Amino acid sequence: MPTNGLHQVLKIQFGLVNDTDRYLTAESFGFKVNASAPSLKRKQTWVLEPDPGQGSAVLLRSSHLGRYLSAEEDGRVACEAEQPGRDCRFLVLPQPDGRWVLQSEPHGRFFGGTEDQLSCFATAISPAELWTVHLAIHPQAHLLSVSRRRYVHLCPQEDEMAADGDKPWGVDALLTLIFRSRQYCLKSCDSRYLRSDGRLVWEPEPRACYTLEFKAGKLAFKDCDGRYLAPVGPAGTLKAGRNTRPSKDELFDLEESHPQVVLVAANHRYVSVRQGVNVSANQDDELDHETFLMQIDQETKKCTFYSSTGGYWTLVTHGGIQATATQVSANTMFEMEWRGRRVALKASNGRYVCMKKNGQLAAISDFVGKDEEFTLKLINRPILVLRGLDGFVCRRRGSNQLDTNRSVYDVFHLSFSDGAYQIRGRGGGFWYTGSHGSVCSDGERAEDFVFEFRERGRLAIRARSGKYLRGGASGLLRADADAPAGTALWEY
Repeated sequence: MPTNGLHQVLKIQFGLVNDTDRYLTAESFGFKVNASAPSLKRKQTWVLEPDPGQGSAVLLRSSHLGRYLSAEEDGRVACEAEQPGRDCRFLVLPQPDGRWVLQSEPHGRFFGGTEDQLSCFATAISPAELWTVHLAIHPQAHLLSVSRRRYVHLCPQEDEMAADGDKPWGVDALLTLIFRSRQYCLKSCDSRYLRSDGRLVWEPEPRACYTLEFKAGKLAFKDCDGRYLAPVGPAGTLKAGRNTRPSKDELFDLEESHPQVVLVAANHRYVSVRQGVNVSANQDDELDHETFLMQIDQETKKCTFYSSTGGYWTLVTHGGIQATATQVSANTMFEMEWRGRRVALKASNGRYVCMKKNGQLAAISDFVGKDEEFTLKLINRPILVLRGLDGFVCRRRGSNQLDTNRSVYDVFHLSFSDGAYQIRGRGGGFWYTGSHGSVCSDGERAEDFVFEFRERGRLAIRARSGKYLRGGASGLLRADADAPAGTALWEY
């Protein structure tokens, strides 16, 4: 995998939830902290940093303020320090139920409390000093074993997960972290859960739930017996080993999962690099050589396509398209134009990519016709989690409508048909648009929604009415936006 933007470890951001289900919040006014917020948003998001002194202490930095949590000798706490001092050092003490206790390293007292009555003065641990870790990152990612430098993926033949992939290619490398009962489950792309003995099961039973631990910016997963997930044996099978303390073998990185796509041209054949460096629409099946990793530049909104053979699509002499570039440049960037269920690609020469009579792709067209349109299919999100500006999408309790501002998320199932997607939720019901733009989730028949990949990690969803789905002021998902921007963009 190239290192210029495609191979990126996610910065671990999280919220801390106290015993009364309220989130630790850093306020701008007076740099005060409280535990009053009912949901995880910007002010409730924290980053854990290792202590520069290389000790076991850690630093807690507010993502919102960019300042560090501190505790004075008299127990007073604030989030004011621009640079971490002695009072900013905390020890993380994981508890058997998965919660954390934060202890001031220089003063030995424990941090806790409720509402705006927070302090770090307790000499013993009570429920008020227990904090649940709730990850604030998007929960769908790739998992990289630190010791083996191999990616975890589903092995359907062996009915297991293994850390043996050189690169996170294909749908099997997608993992979804499920937050439930103060712990996390690892969900495979086929919706099964990893149990600590290495088996894959359909329900999140106790042995498929893990306590999350951090060590030097890495993740470890502790099972109900106090043992940690690790790749075991020559095959790298993922299961709980013998260790009751995480060493390098038990540590993992979470990496961003970029969309992987296939494209179908007007001749109904897949775009491929199977027969050489030329990018051609000449294959009947979607396999590795027909799969491309797509990344959208945040500034220009143009995209690149990276092939399984190790090269980016690039514009060459006479308008040809080859998968030979090793670095991103102007010639590897393509502008996407969404045309209903199809997409057109404009190269850096200002011309559209078309399919020539021999199937080869070339940027030689000034206008868009049938030969310039492609069907683009997302292949590495068979299950989908959506997050908007205000929170995750989740079915409203006791209703068939969908909230867009939740701290917890539902996992939805996708199916694809002719350039559009059908979305299915809990209970097997399909999404559909009801009266006045409302989006419901209990349909017996599927409605087609078009996904438009607009920004890095974000897409717009267009309903059959032509309107885009957005999160409204009421917190309900509605199909009433005219443009794919702002609250009508969804992290996926």
